[in-house]
Amino acid sequence: MTAMTSKTSKTSLTTMTTQTAATPAPPGHPVLRVPPAAPADAAAYFAASLAFHTDVSDVAAALATAAETGAAPGFAVVDSRSTRAWEQGHVPGAVHLPTADVPRLAGALLDRDVPVVVYCWGPGCNGATRAALALASAGYQVKEMLGGMEYWIREGFAHETADGTQRRSADPLTAPVDADDCGC
Repeated sequence: MTAMTSKTSKTSLTTMTTQTAATPAPPGHPVLRVPPAAPADAAAYFAASLAFHTDVSDVAAALATAAETGAAPGFAVVDSRSTRAWEQGHVPGAVHLPTADVPRLAGALLDRDVPVVVYCWGPGCNGATRAALALASAGYQVKEMLGGMEYWIREGFAHETADGTQRRSADPLTAPVDADDCGC
């Protein structure tokens, strides 16, 4: 059901989906002033998002399962940060491949038949996005690990440094304390 009443509103949303709620949003509603997408459009958007992204918990779970079973995880993890950042801490088993080196070194370090999960510092850094673009442009299947190294550490997962393996307690703002997973 279309909840739009003004001609201007209808025109501005022609390429967008129409509001599906039974009643229109009150004028100036901070959440619903732009109506939600139709369910089919939302499903397509979120499916596409999951094709491009994964998160630290899912990567950690897949790596843990692979370690327990002795099987390959089915993907390679790539740290796209600088050498100094890598030495400060990285995901165990990750390949160090700074974004600038992707064109020159990806072929020697990665198998094109194995999907790649790439990360950088954290949500405030788009280095993983640039690395994912460079890898995809070079013919690799790639996903970006949301949260990057910051959330890997904040969620309490072990990380390797120049001084060995370290692990911090989970930050209760990012992960449940004393739980194996978040239940998402």
